[in-house]
Amino acid sequence: MSQIITFGEVLMRLSPFGNKKFIQANTLEFYFGGTELNVGLSIANFGGNVKHITCISDDFIGDTAISYLNKFDLDTTAIVRSGRPLGVYFLEVGAVMRPSSISYNRSHSAFSSIQPEMVDWESALADGSWFHWTGITPGLTQGSFDTLKEGLKLAKKKGMQVSADPTYRSGLWKYGVNAKDALVELLHCSTIFIGGINEMNEVLGTEYGYTNEEFIEASKLLMETFPSIEKVFDKIRTSINASWHKIRARMWNGEEFRETQDFDITHIVDRIGTGDAFAAGLIYGLQHFDDYKSMDYASAACALKHTYEGDVNYATIDEVTRILDGNVSGRFNR
Repeated sequence: MSQIITFGEVLMRLSPFGNKKFIQANTLEFYFGGTELNVGLSIANFGGNVKHITCISDDFIGDTAISYLNKFDLDTTAIVRSGRPLGVYFLEVGAVMRPSSISYNRSHSAFSSIQPEMVDWESALADGSWFHWTGITPGLTQGSFDTLKEGLKLAKKKGMQVSADPTYRSGLWKYGVNAKDALVELLHCSTIFIGGINEMNEVLGTEYGYTNEEFIEASKLLMETFPSIEKVFDKIRTSINASWHKIRARMWNGEEFRETQDFDITHIVDRIGTGDAFAAGLIYGLQHFDDYKSMDYASAACALKHTYEGDVNYATIDEVTRILDGNVSGRFNR
């Protein structure tokens, strides 16, 4: 069975219970996550064969993280270990008009020490058919950028599908590499673009607006600039407040524009990882459905993730399918 490959940092999330601020709390709960890992675990929940490649701490915290990944039957054979600690981030969950707040502690983490020679990409990609990357990993360190680049070059050579979510985070890219130049280099190895106007403007150096017409024009220019990119998918979030959002998606596949209906999420339990849930639903969908149903599936998976605590989407295929069938009442399943 061909594998889906994800590559990125595993983080431990520490957060007060409920919607408390840290100053209110004296107990914390923890979860494991990380942008690319969240995608891989969600696909694994759908029954996909996923391998996650990373570098984690060589201690009992790292052992615990691997045990967590193994619960999802994730292939952890390509994970390498480091004497540095696991990366951590701290989250205060907002509510209504108060936004959530995040602080990262990852500058000297295990993953920050990764170098290309630490990953045997030939072996790691031996059974791979799909490689997913995001703009988080190359923004961390020179080593993480170089290691990802080596993996993507081989994936392209092997003819794998490569999905790119080139998220730009201004708090990253502190090690001397120009973010646009780096992302452009990696996008030349990619076939599926998961991102919106902001991401396209970042890599194209343009100033497109958010209308559907401008999305189509930006997508066309993106595909001209990066001939390997075959399809563009965009998740659109409308925020009423911190607890109530609407989600829909749109696409340009080189031939037609399509857009889904809104999913109305009136009570958000946890927003972290929802974009990753969209990417996971899309990757799974594109391997089983047409473009439009894949986009619908991704939107439903994203909407469901808002109902789970933690970084990972625990939704199953049946649960996503029920949402697509219109069952959004939340009634008991007996």
